Amino acid sequence: MELVLMILQAIAPAVALGLFLLFTDRYDREPKRLLLLVFFLGMVVTLPTLIAENAGQMFNIYRGLKGKLFEAFIVIGLAEEYFKRLVVLKTVYHHPAFNERLDGIIYCGVAALGFATLENFMYILTYSAASPDIWISRALLSVPTHMLLGITMGYYLSMAKFCSHPALCRRYYWMSLFVPALLHGAFDFILMSEIPLLSLLLLPFVVYLWISSMIKLRRYYKESKEINRLLR
Repeated sequence: MELVLMILQAIAPAVALGLFLLFTDRYDREPKRLLLLVFFLGMVVTLPTLIAENAGQMFNIYRGLKGKLFEAFIVIGLAEEYFKRLVVLKTVYHHPAFNERLDGIIYCGVAALGFATLENFMYILTYSAASPDIWISRALLSVPTHMLLGITMGYYLSMAKFCSHPALCRRYYWMSLFVPALLHGAFDFILMSEIPLLSLLLLPFVVYLWISSMIKLRRYYKESKEINRLLR
């Protein structure tokens, strides 16, 4: 029964946020099979990400604050966003269903939530005995942050896919990796730094992520709505 509760605690935040994302995709809905595949592969890449993070730590020659900077931005931020992005690139980026810019946000958000679900379960399984309420902090902070970073990733990945200027396409393509990786690194560094003054930035930073992500989502949602209106 305890294991079932842990599974529910791990899955519930991703399900709620996933439904929120899918609610915005109301005019040209994505195939359920593709969404489930992307979500599942998002969970699967958690394992190679852990391997990459453990390998990356071997190259962390720094100590103290520099070591935490390296770990947050390179070991964790870059590795996790790389593998989440890889899921979308290898499954749906060239798929006919990816036919409007909102789709990039939907697929990257779903991949991120798949990743967050398994990561969440591992954290709850590992730390719930010592911190029974860990699922609450993760439901309010960690899982939503994964989705918000996925929205940012999808925003730029869609810009890359649907732009017409090759140089600009390449710029957006790499921004879809490095912008969420930098934001992820900043989020983790604030948590890892153990600097009281810096920890005060956590709430404003999360609020910024929410506002900027909702602006991006709203922009593509309105675009999708307008395309649907013109096609009627």
